[in-house]
Amino acid sequence: MRLPVLLLVLCSSWLLLQSAGARRTLAEAGAARRPRVRAVSLGGWLVTEGWVKPSLFDGIPNNDLLDGTQLQFKSVAQNRYLAAVQGGGSAIVADREQPSSWETFKLWRIDETTFNFRVFGNQFLGVDGAGRNTRSLSPSETFQLVRRDGDKNRVHIRAPNGFFLQAKTMDSVTADHSEYTNWGDDDPSVFVINSVAHLQGEYQLCNGYGIRKARQVLRNHWRTFITESNFSFIASSGLNAVRIPVGWWIASDPRPPHPFVGGSLQAWDNAFRWAEKYNLDVIVDLHAAPGSQNPYEHSATRDGSQDWGATEESIAQTVQVIDFLASRYVKSPNLLAVSLLNSPRAPGVALPTLTRYYRLGYDAVRRHARKAYVVMPARLAADEAELLPFAGRFSGAVLDVHYCNLFSGAFDRLTTDENIDFVRRNRSSDLAAVTKRNGRPLTFVGAGVEWVAEWNVRGASKRDYQRFFAGAAGRLRASDLWVGVLMLKNVNHHWSMQWMIHNGYITLDSSRSRAIISPPDGEQVESEGRPKQDDAVQVI
Repeated sequence: MRLPVLLLVLCSSWLLLQSAGARRTLAEAGAARRPRVRAVSLGGWLVTEGWVKPSLFDGIPNNDLLDGTQLQFKSVAQNRYLAAVQGGGSAIVADREQPSSWETFKLWRIDETTFNFRVFGNQFLGVDGAGRNTRSLSPSETFQLVRRDGDKNRVHIRAPNGFFLQAKTMDSVTADHSEYTNWGDDDPSVFVINSVAHLQGEYQLCNGYGIRKARQVLRNHWRTFITESNFSFIASSGLNAVRIPVGWWIASDPRPPHPFVGGSLQAWDNAFRWAEKYNLDVIVDLHAAPGSQNPYEHSATRDGSQDWGATEESIAQTVQVIDFLASRYVKSPNLLAVSLLNSPRAPGVALPTLTRYYRLGYDAVRRHARKAYVVMPARLAADEAELLPFAGRFSGAVLDVHYCNLFSGAFDRLTTDENIDFVRRNRSSDLAAVTKRNGRPLTFVGAGVEWVAEWNVRGASKRDYQRFFAGAAGRLRASDLWVGVLMLKNVNHHWSMQWMIHNGYITLDSSRSRAIISPPDGEQVESEGRPKQDDAVQVI
């Protein structure tokens, strides 16, 4: 079963290269690399992801009303939900008993109380009820949410004319209610909000704090979240590479476009300096592209819209970013690979658009770094093998695919043993389908975020986690060349490589470049380091 999700088999990131095919590609590219590379992701550092470190958002006023928050408004007087008729471009009514897409409004935050409301058809609520084009926002589409003291879910919606919206009838929503209110259930200007989704990415943080405060928060985060001591720990733990997610605005540092703030480039430079000091290779990962290539917060989307590739401008701008990333450290022997685009999602990103960009991005890398690998991620929610014919034309190209035992109803009720059995039965065949005997392209099982061994088993013991991790490792085994692994830090313990190592879930044996899992009873279960067949795709 192939899953259209952005996570991977063990919710960790394992970079897979066929040993024989990998050596041929290295020879073609003229690159001399270590015999085996194991990388940890520095996710949540230079591209903000709230689930990695939610405390970054604690100081934002009304931080439950950030850009992209999806709200539904229920009129207490009519006991019905507001809806944009036909999804936008028409009237606003209050006649829906159950909320769905037309009843959901995305916030574009102006300040802590003032917003634009984007409706299903990507238009904006206006005082006349008509939608507006996204490029022509005017004061008539600006509204203020006034919360009741002591009850954050009960609100008034103040229109640009100074009056409150009111639902006089189910078919009539007007902007003409005075400021007087008793907040009672008979007041047609009172609405109860239901928050159905929110985002905590770079856009939300920067726009939520404002430039001055966001600069302080992020520069402190960049300085303290990943430090030189972390690179020392990585090197001493048996790993020899780091994967560094970056956002497209880093190419405009120190003056990136609104609302992003400068300073991440200096942190990135520090990472390369530390990598060279501790002899760690670097995989540069363009995590967030202009316009957002998927609807997730790690793409720095404003409201979940996926606009990357809709115009040639976004593709050209992204190629310029790749050119910048490849050129800045072309002379560094530690530049191992450049990943062109994290987790593009189908159908919003069309395959012809993606392959056209990948060709341009590959050429941009090769203009500067002829020995670096070029990673071409497959589209989420699409056939992972669809890029094989295209990517196979390029020397040193690597196909990035995703698998996971999480975030799918198929795994909700599976036990520990059933999860392990699924990996044993299904993953080898999934990986074999995206593997070429001639090693072109090479195969990378990765994700936008490198995770560990998480699943949907509730109340799983430490022993269960170790068995799951070890069972998949023993079945799929490590490649001879590359193995990518985990996210270094995460407030959620089982997503954090550092926590997993410190607490005995994982021990990395640097002498044999294999993952050793130590169960509580002391019995060691290790992944086999050599594939049964030369052309088999392998993974720890």
